[in-house]
Amino acid sequence: MFFFDPLYFLFMLPPFIFVIYAQSRVSATFRKYSRVANEQRVSGGQAAQILLRANRLGGVSIEGTSGHLTDHYDPRHKVLRLSREVYNNPSVAALGIVAHEVGHAVQDNINYAPMRLRSALVPAANLGTRLGYIFIILGFILYVFSGFGLNIAWIGVFLFAAAVLFTLVTLPVEYNASSRARQMLRTTGLVSDQEYKAASAVLSAAALTYVAAMLQALATLFYFVFALLGMGRR
Repeated sequence: MFFFDPLYFLFMLPPFIFVIYAQSRVSATFRKYSRVANEQRVSGGQAAQILLRANRLGGVSIEGTSGHLTDHYDPRHKVLRLSREVYNNPSVAALGIVAHEVGHAVQDNINYAPMRLRSALVPAANLGTRLGYIFIILGFILYVFSGFGLNIAWIGVFLFAAAVLFTLVTLPVEYNASSRARQMLRTTGLVSDQEYKAASAVLSAAALTYVAAMLQALATLFYFVFALLGMGRR
């Protein structure tokens, strides 16, 4: 199968290395600043309440959720879900993460266009992720054993492209939320100048994970296109 093609590793090794780097950077940065208490001793849950009030988002509720760094904003139910290590921790890292998720709540409230586009792409991205590989592999197998099947594989590529588009649209959404987070932390006075730099470092490290996901998806798509074009010329 072409997944063992040396060319596959040529395409995928650089983004894979970047993914490992991004994950390690996030873990190290969060671990470092989760041990640093903010000067006001405000927990993540308390910070969320302050920031939601400051942005007049009284309709957004706050809930705890399980897992490590599973914090997220749910636009469908207007809920800000915070992991225990963020919700209960009065750390600088918690302030950065909470501000970022409140940034998503602000985006939802103002109908931020890239966020709406990303939400609209979710069904297509899920379908592309699930079925794209299946069609590509099926098409390749049919081509190897019977000489036809490339059209099926190309259908899989187009399906997978929807998932890639989702990762591309995600970048401006996440970077905008982080930009809003930095501004909120400043204007509300939740952080000192030194704490602002630390919270900003947490946000910057987290952003790398979205860049890594995009690069990995793009590399996979480019490999599939390159491989299928090569088979089509045979």
